[in-house]
Amino acid sequence: MAIETLEEDSLTKKDFVTPNDVRWCPGCGDYAILNSLQRTLPELDIPKENFVVVSGIGCSSRFPYYMNTYGFHTIHGRAPTVATGVKVANPDLSVWMITGDGDGLSIGGNHLMHTLRRNVDINILLFNNRVYGLTKGQYSPTSPLGTRTKTTPAGSIDNPLNPILFALGAEATFIARTIDTNPKHMIKIFKAAQAHKGVSFVEIFQNCVIFNDKTWDPVYGRQNRDDNLLFLEAGEPMVYGKEEKKGIIWNGSQPEITPLGDSSPKDKHILVHSPENAGALYTAMLAEMTYPEFPTPVGVLRRVEKPTYDSQIHDQVEQAMSSEPANTSLQDLINGANTWTV
Repeated sequence: MAIETLEEDSLTKKDFVTPNDVRWCPGCGDYAILNSLQRTLPELDIPKENFVVVSGIGCSSRFPYYMNTYGFHTIHGRAPTVATGVKVANPDLSVWMITGDGDGLSIGGNHLMHTLRRNVDINILLFNNRVYGLTKGQYSPTSPLGTRTKTTPAGSIDNPLNPILFALGAEATFIARTIDTNPKHMIKIFKAAQAHKGVSFVEIFQNCVIFNDKTWDPVYGRQNRDDNLLFLEAGEPMVYGKEEKKGIIWNGSQPEITPLGDSSPKDKHILVHSPENAGALYTAMLAEMTYPEFPTPVGVLRRVEKPTYDSQIHDQVEQAMSSEPANTSLQDLINGANTWTV
């Protein structure tokens, strides 16, 4: 009897949904991110068996249980290490690493930094809700100054970490930002991350309805998003606002907001987005544009090409194998030149 095989182009979201109950708080932004990723994977023209989801510890890190793929739910902060091992062991896999602002930037900061600088060809989704949700509301590395939580009852005095600048400092080759209330934009960014050959770092503004509700409302709330979000498109001018009446220009070495539509000479100098700009200064400028002084950029901020860690590892292995005599045995390698008898 012939065995029917599932064609990759016939995959749907249902193929990536598990029978497990999804256990996040009602209204959590994680639901929208999960839905968006489940809608993205069927459209990537990749066999289902080639997807792997790896996570650390936190609310976001329940993802492997809710994705009908291979997966690892690892220990706190160590998802980058496992994800690197998975990709190096089998470069054909599409590896998606799920982490949060606490898991990825606190206990896992060192591991995440080295994964980024090595340019391992994996996709990193960092959910940023600016609080520890799973452990019931402590402040996190991205909590704003003055944030009052159970561990900072008088207000946080820690300077918050900017995830985009962190990724840039580690020289990540693909850096993007999206928001949990815009599934269409999330799917677009997820596809761009997978298409990039190298490490892809995506920060997702995500709402924690219990311990840090509406933390991003000043940026993407219904009343604010037109004036406080700047959607970046490669090759397109940086304009925003309800009727696109505002734009970003350079003023010396600083960005500046300028009104549009008044035939001002400044209209000619509106910045055109270039994510392929390899200089760190350009991406840093975008990363530092934040509310309330500037609209917050979302989209692909940086996309440059460099050799990947996993491909270079396999090149070294092939070179080593080709340089050894065909009849070399494992015992010959063990008893190489640097051994002695005592």
